[in-house]
Amino acid sequence: METERLVMRRWRQTDLEPFAELNADPEVMRHFPAPLTREESDAMVGRIEAAFDEHGYGLWALEVRATGEFIGFTGLAWQRFEAHFTPALEVGWRLSRRAWGHGYATEAARAALEYGFGPAGRREIVSMTAVGNLRSRAVMERLGMRRDPADDFDHPRVPAGSPLRRHVLYRIGRDPL
Repeated sequence: METERLVMRRWRQTDLEPFAELNADPEVMRHFPAPLTREESDAMVGRIEAAFDEHGYGLWALEVRATGEFIGFTGLAWQRFEAHFTPALEVGWRLSRRAWGHGYATEAARAALEYGFGPAGRREIVSMTAVGNLRSRAVMERLGMRRDPADDFDHPRVPAGSPLRRHVLYRIGRDPL
């Protein structure tokens, strides 16, 4: 898929090193329990690619059209952990710091939502993050997603006692697009 400034594509072997660097950056991973090791990062790409094989869509590798620079991912991922709203299809993103502040996450997430409501045939898509992740929450709001505080939850994959455990949930239905 392509947007005005971005290419959203399947993963390549050459993406592994810059993705590992992104996942090792403490600032990028600030709202996650911990940065990822190279092995954990590579394993994540393996899971992402397996999801593409299973569903035909997933978390697309993201590159800048003008330069071909890999900047992270944006796309759709099934969330199946135990929660009041799962299973659910989530739109998500993770970009390198040098890609922040350019509107890339919003631009690519909008394309992912169009895919989710179009070819994937979903009626609702969610997004979630730790309460304090104001940058991602702003992207969710720019996408037209809405939060009901009653949907906020303690993420079961974040250790109890962690300040990152409490998550906000945003939703969007097919009709608002």
